[in-house]
Amino acid sequence: MSQRASAIALGLIALGCQCSGRTATAAAGTATVTDATRDAFSLPAPSLTKEHRAQFFVGNSLFNRSWVVAPASLDSRDGLGPLFNARSCSGCHFKDGRGRPPEPGEAMRTMLLRVSIPGRGPHGAPLPDPTYGDQIQGNANSGVPPEGNVVVRYFPVRGVFADGQPYALLKPEYRIEHSGYGEPSAELLVSPRVAPAIIGLGLLEAVPERVVREREDPDDENHDGISGRANLVWDVRRGALSLGRFGWKAEQPTVEQQSAVAFNSDLGVTSSLFPDEGCTLAELRCREQPNGGAPEVSDELLRDIVLYARTLGVPARRISDEAAARQGEALFERVGCVACHTTTLRTGEFRAVAELSGQEIHPYTDLLLHDLGEGLADQRPSFRADGREWRTAPLWGLGLVRAVNEHTRLLHDGRARDVTEAILWHEGEARSSRDTFLRMNRDERRALVAFLDTL
Repeated sequence: MSQRASAIALGLIALGCQCSGRTATAAAGTATVTDATRDAFSLPAPSLTKEHRAQFFVGNSLFNRSWVVAPASLDSRDGLGPLFNARSCSGCHFKDGRGRPPEPGEAMRTMLLRVSIPGRGPHGAPLPDPTYGDQIQGNANSGVPPEGNVVVRYFPVRGVFADGQPYALLKPEYRIEHSGYGEPSAELLVSPRVAPAIIGLGLLEAVPERVVREREDPDDENHDGISGRANLVWDVRRGALSLGRFGWKAEQPTVEQQSAVAFNSDLGVTSSLFPDEGCTLAELRCREQPNGGAPEVSDELLRDIVLYARTLGVPARRISDEAAARQGEALFERVGCVACHTTTLRTGEFRAVAELSGQEIHPYTDLLLHDLGEGLADQRPSFRADGREWRTAPLWGLGLVRAVNEHTRLLHDGRARDVTEAILWHEGEARSSRDTFLRMNRDERRALVAFLDTL
């Protein structure tokens, strides 16, 4: 009770504007926060009720607290592993922001490698590798071999803008070293994933399914070159296929399931939704370890974490050069980026957090899958998503990644070192927009980037 009381006390602290003199515009209705500091992604939606605000700060404490190996004196927080990628939620989502690839010689900390083999599991899910499951876990409890170390190296991809300015991209290649349980399948499919920022998740969950589905055009019937489609994924709570909204391929239907999957796969912590340890039949020493109870994260703690993740506020847009921002925004629309990065959505009735209902939001996503070409393909299907398809990434908060996480690495695997490189990797349905960007002069490119920096 003392932990909950202290967290509630923190929730009573007033949160002021830290916008450094810039003009701020609402990005998420009443869930918009006016802060441009390193804490910009970590603040509660201002519209929360007193009860939800208190619960938010309890969830915040749990989100940042490290789990320990069972058995332990703190039985509400034991059950880490036996295999895991991080010890806490914030271990991947530091300051609730974006992860990045490792530096040379550094272990993966805010990034992981999903794996599977050809074929489909139940309901169309990826088929886990029989030895290593569905992701490589580089950490383990004492006495348990880790699954391996994932090493990334980059190869340059060079090109030239139409005005003669050269550029160089980084193409990654991944290798699993020191495999703890023998060689994985020769047909192993891999998909590197950096941890995304988690702002605005409840608002995206509150967008009515019909609003998302009405933007589908899988056969490109309007002949605009854009053929977005929804992913349909297994909802454990409902026991039915549901609209996928979260994850790089829209693989999870709700914030609750996304959170429970992360507990299970990233921390090795079971829940009532996912009660089984993630040890394969080949990982015998993993299977022999004691657990932290059944389930290891209680329904109450999971509810607090989910409320926290749903109600993180979204930073307001910051506009320091209105002329450049307007020019860049016009270019963003003219080249067709808005065909996928939908500017405006509206939430419906959201009973889980009523304060998020009926909000006009500007996430710059349609929550649909799009073919982004062979260059970004991982060739690892997930439910309806094929190896070339990715969910349109929300762009809100994009301009604050440097302030929050001290890097500017973008895309699902962090290969892009800045916004310009991220645009240049777009192919497939986005090829026309990418090619138009290549033909822009330097001032136009700078204006487009300046606009994106305001988000």
